[in-house]
Amino acid sequence: MIEVIGVRFKKAGKIYYFDPIDLKIDKDNYVIVETVRGIEFGKVVVANKQVDEEDVVLPLKQVLRIASDKDKLIVVENKEISEEAYQTCQTKIKEHELEMNLVDVEYTFDRNKVIFYFTADGRVDFRNLVKDLASVFKTRIELRQIGVRDEAKLLGGIGPCGRMLCCSTFLGDFEPVSIKMAKDQNLSLNPSKISGLCGRLMCCLKYENDDYETAKKELPDLGEHITTNHGRGKVVGLNILERLVQIEIPEKERMIEYTLDELIDEGVIKAQATE
Repeated sequence: MIEVIGVRFKKAGKIYYFDPIDLKIDKDNYVIVETVRGIEFGKVVVANKQVDEEDVVLPLKQVLRIASDKDKLIVVENKEISEEAYQTCQTKIKEHELEMNLVDVEYTFDRNKVIFYFTADGRVDFRNLVKDLASVFKTRIELRQIGVRDEAKLLGGIGPCGRMLCCSTFLGDFEPVSIKMAKDQNLSLNPSKISGLCGRLMCCLKYENDDYETAKKELPDLGEHITTNHGRGKVVGLNILERLVQIEIPEKERMIEYTLDELIDEGVIKAQATE
C-alpha cells in the first residue's frame, strides 16, 4: 500500500495522484506540486488515503507544499495575463491568416510555459506563429489542438436539458458514446435530439446504458413467442426501465402486461434470466 492524495488542476479535470510525503492534507485544500508540465497549483479532491501500488503509476511526483495566500495571488495574476495573451495570439493568428480557432490560453503556475488551446478542421502549420509568440512572451510556447468535446469542456454552457454541461461541471474523462446506445434506449435518432452543444452524441447517453443492457438480457425480445399461464402469445411491447412486458394472447383476444418478476415466477423466462 502507498499513501496518496488526489489533485485536480481544473474544475472537472482528471484526478492525479501525488505523494503527500509527511503532510496531512485535507480535501479542498490547495497545493503546489511538480508535474510533467512544470510547477502547478491544484485543488485537493481526495485527502490522504492508502491505495494499492498497482492502482497508481510509480514513481509518484511529490507535493512541494500547501499553497499559501501568495500562491493564490499568483494564480489570479496568471489568469489576468492569460487573457492578455489570448488577445495577442488572436491578433497573430489573423496576421498569419491561419484557419484555426483559439479556445483558451493557460500559463503554468511558474510561468515557465504558456499553452494555447485551439481547434481546427485539419492540420495547421503554426511554426511561424510559435516563433512570433515566443518573441513576445519570452517563455516556452505550446500550441495544443483539441477536439470539439474538449472545447465544450473548456468553455462550458447549458445543455438541451437546461443544466450546465456535464463535461464542464463533473465529468473527469470522456467515455465512448455510440448511436447503438440511443437505439437501445428507444430514443429518437434525430441528431438534433441526441447531440450536445459540441455536435457530438451527448455524454449522458452512457449514464443509463448499463441498466438498459442488463434489462435487455433479462427480458424477452420484441416479436418473440412465449407461453404464459394465459396461453401462448407474442411480445408486442417492452418497458425496459420498469421491466414490463406486453404480450398479445390470440386465444384471449387481448393483450396482457407482465412484470419481469411474474414471468420469472411462472418459469417463462427462467433460462433467459440465468444466462
